[in-house]
Amino acid sequence: MTRLRYLTAGESHGPQLTAVVEGCPSRLPLRADDIDRDLARRQLGYGRGDRQAIERDRARIASGVRYGRTTGAPVTFLIENRDHANWGDKLAVDEPVVRAEALRAPRPGHADLGGAIVYGVDDLRDVIERASARETAARVAVGALAKRLLAEIGCRVASHVVAIGGVRSAVTIGVDVVIDEVVRAEDDAVRCLDPEASRAMRAAIDDARERGDTLGGVVEVVAVGYPPGVGSYAQADRRLGGRLAAAVTSINAIKGVEIGLGFAAASTPGSAFQDEIFYSEERGYYRETNRAGGIEGGISTGAPIVVRAAMKPISTLTKPLRTVELGTHRAVEAHVERSDVCAVPAAGVVAEAAVAFALAAAALERFGGENLEELVAAVDACRRRARSL
Repeated sequence: MTRLRYLTAGESHGPQLTAVVEGCPSRLPLRADDIDRDLARRQLGYGRGDRQAIERDRARIASGVRYGRTTGAPVTFLIENRDHANWGDKLAVDEPVVRAEALRAPRPGHADLGGAIVYGVDDLRDVIERASARETAARVAVGALAKRLLAEIGCRVASHVVAIGGVRSAVTIGVDVVIDEVVRAEDDAVRCLDPEASRAMRAAIDDARERGDTLGGVVEVVAVGYPPGVGSYAQADRRLGGRLAAAVTSINAIKGVEIGLGFAAASTPGSAFQDEIFYSEERGYYRETNRAGGIEGGISTGAPIVVRAAMKPISTLTKPLRTVELGTHRAVEAHVERSDVCAVPAAGVVAEAAVAFALAAAALERFGGENLEELVAAVDACRRRARSL
């Protein structure tokens, strides 16, 4: 079994973010531009804060690629934090002459208090730096590699914004997903496919900014062309839907995941939910609906995989929230870090990365392949077998 996995390292205002990917097959075409496109997309979106004007994320490939192709060795991405230069000794590795003032007021909605309990820190800066959503830049780099790998087996991944605050897009994704139509979301400031909803979303963000508030929302990720027969019903941790849900809920601020019709399935009669199965010589097995979101019984069906993620409002507000100081237990106002009003458009790019990596990892476990040619051949053979059953 070929196992694809990754680790990230680095702090929000440290020198750099680092991501190491192990298990990528050799001979995959890969260039820094492939990564930088998604890094740039992550930084865009109406409602972002000042940090995005400082950082211009670029990936440096430090290992695992030679002459534009992966070698089979671990692939390392380095992403510089330009804002690090403005932080002096606050994140020094060695003991500085004068320590920065310790932060002891945990911010509601953040990892601050939990991190203090887990790691026993007396300065919440140690928690804040690693728990920051800045880490998702490294995950987007990893996901861009996964998207390149999926493209070689005929699968493309894209996302769009479904809702921000109380405004919802009228665009729905069905069984006949045209991926190029989903990609059109990149032309919109909030990455929404519904122009009228987009205008209302931007107005809602402006209103929240004036009130010193923040907004969450919902994004939808679609993977088209993923092969059937990936995943398993045999064990819980091998179910493809479970792996996708785990990957997406691991993203900062994501509080809910739906696959296919999702929670609406609970109020839908069985006769109106199940995706009936058809067969033709031209198409093989197919469905005319996709309420299951491309996954049945923990296994991919070959239909588009549709995953939605609900993002809570960003926890840092310009108007400080109430909290309690560590040690003294006295009531204080929470520390205010630089923040966005709304990061839902960026969350879609991060969710793409999470879905793409989970799908690529599952495909490699299913089909194997230490080099790209072996993987592609195994996927093609599986598709032929599936049609002949």
